[in-house]
Parts: sequence; structure tokens; C-alpha cells
Amino acid sequence: MKFLLHSLWLVAALLLPAGSPLAQTPPTAPAVGELLQQIPNASLKKTGELVQQLEQAGGAEMRPLFEAMLAGELYAVKESDKLVAVTKDRAGRLVGREIFNDRKLAAFASRDLKKIRVNNRLRSQLRDAIARIDLLHGSEEQQHAAVLSILDDLSSQNMRLLRSAETAGASAQVQEVIALADAMVQLRDSRVLEERLAAIEIMSGRLEAPVRNQLQRLLNDDGEQEVAVKAAAQKALDKIAGRVEFYGQMEQLFFGLSLGSVLLLAAIGLAITFGVMGVINMAHGEMIMLGAYTTYVIQQLMPGAIEYSLLLAVPAAFLVSGGVGVLIERGVIRHLQGRPLETLLATFGLSLILQQAVRSIFSPLNMQVVTPGWMSGSLVINPVFSLTYNRLYILLFALAVFAALVAILKKSSLGLNVRAVSQNRDMAKAMGVRTELVDAMTFGLGSGIAGVAGVALSQLTNVGPNLGQSYIIDSFMVVVFGGVGNLLGTLVGGFSLGVANKFLEPATGAVLANIIVLVCLILFIQKRPKGLFPQRGRAAE
Repeated sequence: MKFLLHSLWLVAALLLPAGSPLAQTPPTAPAVGELLQQIPNASLKKTGELVQQLEQAGGAEMRPLFEAMLAGELYAVKESDKLVAVTKDRAGRLVGREIFNDRKLAAFASRDLKKIRVNNRLRSQLRDAIARIDLLHGSEEQQHAAVLSILDDLSSQNMRLLRSAETAGASAQVQEVIALADAMVQLRDSRVLEERLAAIEIMSGRLEAPVRNQLQRLLNDDGEQEVAVKAAAQKALDKIAGRVEFYGQMEQLFFGLSLGSVLLLAAIGLAITFGVMGVINMAHGEMIMLGAYTTYVIQQLMPGAIEYSLLLAVPAAFLVSGGVGVLIERGVIRHLQGRPLETLLATFGLSLILQQAVRSIFSPLNMQVVTPGWMSGSLVINPVFSLTYNRLYILLFALAVFAALVAILKKSSLGLNVRAVSQNRDMAKAMGVRTELVDAMTFGLGSGIAGVAGVALSQLTNVGPNLGQSYIIDSFMVVVFGGVGNLLGTLVGGFSLGVANKFLEPATGAVLANIIVLVCLILFIQKRPKGLFPQRGRAAE
């Protein structure tokens, strides 16, 4: 590794001009220390010169410093002029860390720190320095990102830098983007028709924004006289537009599946409760809300372990919401057996009580749940299509919960009793099944799954007393569309309604899309009153 790094510096020194920052071999460590000591008292112009010298002297080791400076987190301790990275924690305290080893420091008072100023010119210089470091010293992903960032500024110096990386043995993916940069320069600078057409052929179908911008500028250039070049550029842009539209549809599909996974989690508990007991539970949304607030409380109790708090919140939310569900069933619903209207009104009243209880305990304001680092960011497929990790994880989590619930209902004794009661309650009771216990366990299971849905929703939206009300109607729509009490119907219904909503939204807007879906659902129910997958047995009566 060290040999590779030194080789890169040697190649850069040979190919770049003598005055270029990368053409010099990095000096010894003491030189870096002397430069760092000058930063706290330097002017903005002098800071820019120091950044250039630090890049020469320290190379890749300077990346954390440049990142902290670019993010506005670089401070100097007034007493010692020591440079530290400072951020605010959730309590608003100024927490410091060492620049180069990321070791945590004690909290600082604002009067003890001096912020290192950065202007737009210096930010641009820092971005370029980070890109150069990543290109010469970074991982394959960092090199690829660095080459992409250089496409916006294909100066002669940056092209020499790309040549040095290519000569030093860059990966095939990086070399492909370097070839694209060569084509863009050739199209810009060459006056040979064949070379320009060959460059456009390489650029055709590429999704990087600088490629599209250059081709569009070529079409808009009134001074461009070569008809063949303009025709080739237009053809290339049409091909790019087709690919962009395709990936746009893929993005809408992903967002639809993401919404469908949320609807599945919210509705699946309601489906088994409604299927077994025939209870229209208007407090089901509040079970979702309790799960979300459980996630918030877990994070408050584990401020130093946010990365693991979400994993602990899943079983905790299941137990809290499931326990409340059992209490509701034992305390209210079992006394209203066979009286659906009174049950609906009672659960609606319970939903209002739970909302007010949360307002009294936590306040009526929304609470923000922190997203763990492993759920932040996106999986970048190409420059125009990426999958956000939080939605991707929630989609996989919803499928896992669905599979676990199906396994419970198919393989466990509880599942056998639930299926027996849902098909014929009287016959199951005659065979010795304790139907009251099954009702309580079923209601608790459905409520617990709703609490798990609240954990997922806490990663997509703010947590507030009215959180559950936003999904209760959609949950009933999913259950009715898929077939009351049918898990497969709930799965298909949730994803179908989610995808339909997201494909309608760009053309109609979110509100009108919901109305159209509701109208279509009403028309569908007129034709198939029992939904896509009708339940057999007791539910079919």
C-alpha cells in the first residue's frame, strides 16, 4: 500500500508542472505541525495558502482536517491554539474530538473556542483538495466519486491529475469515467469531425449531469456549424432522456413499494384482529403511535447507543403496544361482543383517551427520533437513481414481519387456534378451544405488530400524538381491498395501493391521488365485496 501511494506521488511529480501542489514530495511531519499552528491566526487568504501547503505536506492524512473545515466544524482552543473538530450533541453542548484520530474530548464552552472562518472560495479549494486526495489515495468508491466531481471542471491541471491516477493503475470503473472525461475534453477542444463524433458516441447514454449539460450547450450554441455533430448530440441526449425516464419510473416504483411496506405493517395487525374477532378497532392507529413513542423513549434512555437503540425498540414496542391491546380487549371489547357499532364507538373513545394521555406525558409537540448511521444515506445505483437506506430497510423489515406472522399462524398452536376461531367460533369452542384467550392473544398480537409499524414510521416522519390517525383509514382500505382477515390479500393490497398512489402523485398531486385511489377502491368493492382474496368460514358469512 505504501509503495502504491509513493508511486502515485512519483507519477504526479513527473506529469505535473513543478509549481503544482501535487508535483512536490511530501515533507516531513514537523512541517505539517508548523503549518497547523498558523491556521488559528491566519487570514482567509493565508488560510487558502496553508491548505495548499498542507495538501503538499500531508497528503491523505489531511483529509479529516479539510472535511472538518469544509463542514464548518473546525475550531481552535483559545488557550493553546489547538485545532479540534466541534459539533453540538442532542443536549446542545459543544462536544470536541481530535482531528486526526477522532478521539472524543470533553465538552467546551463557546467562550473557550475560536471558529476557523471559511468563505466560498476556500470551500471550493477544500472540495478540490479532498477530490485530489481521494483520487490518489482513496478507496475505489472514493476514487470514483472524485473523478465524477472533476467532470465539472476539466481543466488542464485536473486532466493531468486524472492521467496520473490512470497510469498508477486505477480500477476499471474509475478508468471508464476517465475515458468519459477524455471524450468530453475532445468534444470541447477538437475541431476534427470524426474525433468529435467519436466523443459523442462515448458520451451517449451516460447519466452524469456534466455530460448532459455539455451536450445541451452544444445544441444551443449558434456558432456550431457542423450539422452532423448537432444531430449526434441530439441523438445522444434523446438516449439519455430515455434512460432518465426509465430510472424515474423505477424510483417511483421503489417509493410505491416503500409506502406499501408501511401500509402492510400498519394493516397486517388490523387484518388478523378484524378477521378473528370482527372488531372494527378505531384505536389501532394509537397502537402505531405508542410504538413510535416507545422508540423515542428508548433513544432517550440510550443516548450513547443510538446505533443499537432501534434494534431494542422493536421488541419493546411490540410488548408495549401488545400489552395495551390486551388490556383494551380484556377491559372493554370482550364486554361488547356481538355489538359492532358500540365496539366502534368505544375504541374511537379509547383512541382519543390515548392521544390525550400522550399529549399530557410528552407534550403535544412532535418528537424527532434520530436515524441510526446504518440507516442513513443512500445506495447509489447510478447518477440519477438511488435507494435510501431507511426505506430499503423498512421494506425488508416489513417482509420479514409478514413472513414471521405467517409462520406463527401456520406452525404454532396459537396460529391453529386463531384459524379455528376465525373459521367457526362456536365449533372451535365446542372442541375445547378457549376462545376468550384466543381473542386476547390475537388482539395483543395485532396491536403488537402495529407497535412495530410505529418503530418503522419513526424513521420516516416525526413522532406526534396524531401519528396513527394518518394511517388508520389507509389500513382499513388495505384490509377491505385485500380481503378481510386474509394475510396474502393484505400483502397484495398494501403494495398495490402504495404503488398506485406514488404513480398517480406526479400527475395529480398527493391529495387527488388519494381521492382517485379511494374512488377506484369503492368501484372495485362494488364488484367484489369480499376483496381480492375472500376469507372462508366465519368471515364469509
